[in-house]
Amino acid sequence: MTTLVFGHKSPDTDSTGSPIIWAWYLNQTGTKAEAVLLGEPNTEAAWLLGKWDLAKPRIIDAVEAGQDVVIVDTNNPAELPDAINDANVTAIIDHHKLVGGLETKGPIDITIRPLACTATIMHDLMDGAEMPDWVKGTMLTCILSDTLEFRSPTTTDHDRAVAEGLAADLGIDIPGYAAEMFAAKSDVSAFSEAELLRMDSKEYEVAGKQFRVSVLETTSPDTVLARKDALMAAMGPVADEDGADQVLLFVVDILKEEATLLVPNDLVKSVAEKSFGASVSGDTVVLPGIVSRKKQIIPNLAV
Repeated sequence: MTTLVFGHKSPDTDSTGSPIIWAWYLNQTGTKAEAVLLGEPNTEAAWLLGKWDLAKPRIIDAVEAGQDVVIVDTNNPAELPDAINDANVTAIIDHHKLVGGLETKGPIDITIRPLACTATIMHDLMDGAEMPDWVKGTMLTCILSDTLEFRSPTTTDHDRAVAEGLAADLGIDIPGYAAEMFAAKSDVSAFSEAELLRMDSKEYEVAGKQFRVSVLETTSPDTVLARKDALMAAMGPVADEDGADQVLLFVVDILKEEATLLVPNDLVKSVAEKSFGASVSGDTVVLPGIVSRKKQIIPNLAV
């Protein structure tokens, strides 16, 4: 049986690149594997595929009972196919907090480390394996994406060291390369408002409220904020369709290292004030220094 390797729904760069990396490694070490995605990759992830001449993995929306799978870049059942517990999960490689809810058929390999990127963990697990340039380039791209070129507070010295080593091996100038990545991430002109709200989003429950927490990382926040009214109008239908009480949209300015939260109603106003100590007077609020959903947004959410 071929082992399927996949990350979370709404795949970003790490959840696109890491399945490709690990499927390659499994095949190299004797396990037949295929990288797949649980949705369309975002613009930066699509840029990664083009940059390193990689075929886009096929997209699936379900797994069959008994299917061998490796889960990467998440351990949250809400971000995985509905019947994930009927599959045969053989391993998890992740850098997020342990959520709970996954059930396995037997003991499995689990690696969850407090690093900024799944690809960093994979680099360590491969322990000196001979990697082709495209694997190194994919790892580098994932790390720079998840760390926002080392700006994110999730960045560790080890993430930086691995990225700098990979860049040196490839002869890549990190600032220039990251600028290309972020330009691709910032081009969202082809996406509808509903697609933007779901592009990089995760589901979380806070005090009985179901939130879809969406983040748009960009070097051109004004381009996104120019669509503010349409984005807020789309929040209600998206929340209803996805079974959420509210969509929270944080537009992260990568260069200024701050987030703008759209405030369409009193619920989000309360969340902004209670979670971040913000003073809200209009339909947006700027949150200085907030760039990481995992480390700064989710842990602080309050209603």
